Amino acid sequence: MSSLLSIEEVRERNEELTTLMSDPAVMADNKRFRMLAKEQSDIAPIAKLANEIEELRKSISEDEEILNGEDEELKGLAEEELKELKDNLKPLEEEIRELLLPKDPDDSKKAIIEIRAGTGGDEAAIFAADLYRMYTKYLERKGLKFELLSVSPTNMGGYKEIIISVEAEGSYGDLKFESGVHRVQRVPVTETSGRVHTSAASVAVLPEAEEVDVNINPGDLKIDVYRSTGPGGQSVNTTDSAVRITHLPTGLVVSCQDEKSQHKNKAKALKVLRTRLMEVMKEEQQSEIAAERKLMIGSGDRSAKVRTYNFPQNRCTDHRINLTLYALDAIMDGDLDELIEANKRELRAKLLKEIDKTE
Repeated sequence: MSSLLSIEEVRERNEELTTLMSDPAVMADNKRFRMLAKEQSDIAPIAKLANEIEELRKSISEDEEILNGEDEELKGLAEEELKELKDNLKPLEEEIRELLLPKDPDDSKKAIIEIRAGTGGDEAAIFAADLYRMYTKYLERKGLKFELLSVSPTNMGGYKEIIISVEAEGSYGDLKFESGVHRVQRVPVTETSGRVHTSAASVAVLPEAEEVDVNINPGDLKIDVYRSTGPGGQSVNTTDSAVRITHLPTGLVVSCQDEKSQHKNKAKALKVLRTRLMEVMKEEQQSEIAAERKLMIGSGDRSAKVRTYNFPQNRCTDHRINLTLYALDAIMDGDLDELIEANKRELRAKLLKEIDKTE
């Protein structure tokens, strides 16, 4: 596990970034300049906090020197000030300790959300549709744009599978905690006797891969086109606009029929394929890393049950952090902030604990 960055390293990097961004050659390179500007916007608040901490530590050191002196009046003043300085320093050190934790490099990326019906037949597909609505409501609350990439509807108004991309930098860092199996307990609309059933849907949140992240050889692709179909198999398009792409080396298959344009469907399918390929590459790289480390960076087994939605009790339980909220109606309407922030806090605590073991 990587150690915490030092305060001095942060301050030095901030100064280095300022120098780099004033270099005419860097300013002429828009892509590099934007990348450095993004890094500095992340690091500048930490550097500012680091400076405050250094000033406090300097004042504490000066007061401690006075306490070793002979002037009793000055010693009394220094002792009184020293307590206040130390009280001010402690929360700042705790804050910067969290800010200096190693970052998941994918946190700054856009996200792709894949929702699939699991066990439970029609009710599972309806729940998948409910989860889709929950996430889109959350994104609307945040003012984040999203795009529908692929959808496989059912006759009952549910989805066998639905995939969306979130067009916002950093959305993966928030939404990655949604990956896993989501379980629902309620009386299905298809249930005539009023019994509560348990069904499930799986959610996979992936960092969107850009072309620079994954280079796809066109020769590795088998591309089929066919006519789009709706629920029940009926044809909804008279042209061969639907696209199925098979990545021959891995066997990954992605289909898209959401758009009337074959070109748009191909572009969307390639976006999903690129993202899934990056995930495969990442999991292969991480297969040599300890299981606890994999869990901490959010790439653990997605088959794990992460959350239960109990409608009769208006209850939502996040099993990873033992958090239960009796506000299911608000959660299903997109109010996910408390769940997401609680998972972030838990992850930070685990990372700090892991670092403490190695230092």
